[in-house]
Amino acid sequence: MNEIIETTAEELHDLALKLRNEKQMDFLESLTGMDWGDKLGVVYHLESTVTGERLVVKATVERETPELPTVSDIWKAAELNEREVYDFFGILFINHPDLRRLYLRNDWVGHPFRKDDDPTDDRNPLRMSNEITLDTTYELELDADGTIKDKENVIFDDREYVVNIGPQHPATHGVLRFRVSLEGEIIKKIDVNCGYIHRGIEKMSESLTYPQILALTDRLDYLAAHQNRHALCMCIEKAMGIEVSERVQYIRTIMDELQRIDSHLLFYSALCMDLGGLTAFFYGFRDREKILDIFEETCGGRLIMNYNTIGGVQADIHPNFVRRVKEFIPYMRGIIHEYHDIFTGNIIAQQRMKGVGVLTREDAISFGATGGSGRASGWACDVRKRIPYAMYDKVDFKEIVYTEGDCFARYMVRMDEIMESMKIIEQLIDNIPEGNYQEKTKPIIRVPEGEYYTAVEGSRGEFGVYLESRGEKSPYRLKFRSTGLPLVSVVDTIATGGKIADLIAIGGTLDYVVPDIDR
Repeated sequence: MNEIIETTAEELHDLALKLRNEKQMDFLESLTGMDWGDKLGVVYHLESTVTGERLVVKATVERETPELPTVSDIWKAAELNEREVYDFFGILFINHPDLRRLYLRNDWVGHPFRKDDDPTDDRNPLRMSNEITLDTTYELELDADGTIKDKENVIFDDREYVVNIGPQHPATHGVLRFRVSLEGEIIKKIDVNCGYIHRGIEKMSESLTYPQILALTDRLDYLAAHQNRHALCMCIEKAMGIEVSERVQYIRTIMDELQRIDSHLLFYSALCMDLGGLTAFFYGFRDREKILDIFEETCGGRLIMNYNTIGGVQADIHPNFVRRVKEFIPYMRGIIHEYHDIFTGNIIAQQRMKGVGVLTREDAISFGATGGSGRASGWACDVRKRIPYAMYDKVDFKEIVYTEGDCFARYMVRMDEIMESMKIIEQLIDNIPEGNYQEKTKPIIRVPEGEYYTAVEGSRGEFGVYLESRGEKSPYRLKFRSTGLPLVSVVDTIATGGKIADLIAIGGTLDYVVPDIDR
């Protein structure tokens, strides 16, 4: 378990600044709102990209006056995460630049993640009207004399020309709404609106048993279904001291990498379609079908696989599995040059992507933009290398890192990762050992009391699971570190000053999946 530092609201900001400057804790891995009954609070998971050291900070606050200082001036990742905590727990962050609800309507009554929140319908009836969009909000600002005053925050003023991209728009890759302030074709500011498909998976988990929760993880980022579920199973197994067989580790690693190829092929197809390349779109879908057929034969599902279980996998691999995987890899290797011929080298594609939407390495770390988007900016952030799990410390593969940080680099990272994933699978597929595919577990699973955090390298970056257990058959609090929330939080920074058409290329290469953001 990582070192835990407990602090108060008064000391939090100074402590965070000290950790950032002296211990080089520059990566805010996860920020979780908590209701401990007598008190509310926030749990911060921090990591240093310089030393690799990791630690946890817990800040508590009284229920009656739930006020904490913002750390969004120290880590940019905190801005949207603190809005999420305010939305669900009602904790007010002093000096936060834009403290609006993130997912729920502005006229929602209450904070639903509090244990004492009243969920009755008469407080929040089904409203058929559109919510009123706030263009001016009032933030809490701390004066030098220690008093708190309201400060007006204008998001867009009356003179700005604001257009909506989404929520129903093919290039937003899900139900996501960007409010974009334009001057001609040039983007002046972007306001991200989430919450259109918020399904409350984290809250639902508090009343479900652990095996029941597993079914929900596949539905977060549905292009990383195996990896999401792998993270939760691994977290529970670690907490309970369950050791899975080597056979399971091999199978899980192969499935994770097949899932990564599947996701990157869809990324390629969707990006090409966004930028007007229809033929390339069909190439990606044609070859992705081959992976989905392999999944279907063993798992019974193509998108939502329901395959990993606590202590193993649902069923052993199909007799055809090894043969079909070994047929797919040389096929994919032999055909990927066509992807590059039709799109990568295309002069229009290059002009739309090169030098567009540049994300610096410093910003990638501060926003916590992991995965291909972070690696395209020169940040070696691969969980498989940082904190190896399953078979990743036993296989040889290269972490793909580019330094340009533009749309083209983000595109190339994922195309190169397809080749590395195939290399990983090749090293494992002929050597799957004999053994159990499922360890025996008790009919009712109770996780020992404690706090646990586990992460995997999902298709879009670090997918983390923070679990607080009180020894019951349901978690006291379950938080999923979204891979997509940091990716939409960088959009304003990297798209401002560009053209409206660039926003489509930027969204396509950031490759977020919206249900994972909304959770």
